[in-house]
Amino acid sequence: MRIYVEQATATDAKTVSDILLEAAAWLRQRNLPMWRDNELVPEIIAADIADGLFFLGKCNSEVAGVIKFQLEDRKFWPDVVDGESAFVHRLAVRRRFAGGEVSNQLLRWAVHRTRNLKRHFLRLDCESSRPKLRAFYERFGFRHHSDLAVPPYFVSRYEYEIPSA
Repeated sequence: MRIYVEQATATDAKTVSDILLEAAAWLRQRNLPMWRDNELVPEIIAADIADGLFFLGKCNSEVAGVIKFQLEDRKFWPDVVDGESAFVHRLAVRRRFAGGEVSNQLLRWAVHRTRNLKRHFLRLDCESSRPKLRAFYERFGFRHHSDLAVPPYFVSRYEYEIPSA
């Protein structure tokens, strides 16, 4: 399966929203709620796309997953030095592509992009009470950094040190 990543455009807002809503519904069915549906509507997603933050993971030209890539995250990482990190959020994959390959490719892309931007860390956070998700990030190579309460969330923060090229 060939997976490639490209930047989302204004016409992709509904697709990105649909993938995030699908993932949120699947998690809710398993009593693992994440994201509020009102955060995932196309109008809000469109603003993030206009800011250049969303990227699509495509498989055979079909959008299989999405990732939000940011150069700052003061809400969940207020204590890091400006300019040293990139941050990922809202990593989600359509259920029919579940299994890790798309997610891994999106994270590999984020590591590569972070390196190209000459940043030293790729950082993310996830709900602390999600051991399977935390294990996925740890298998990828992220290291647990710390836990932080950001009401209403209690998150575990992870970082991936970018090796020198």
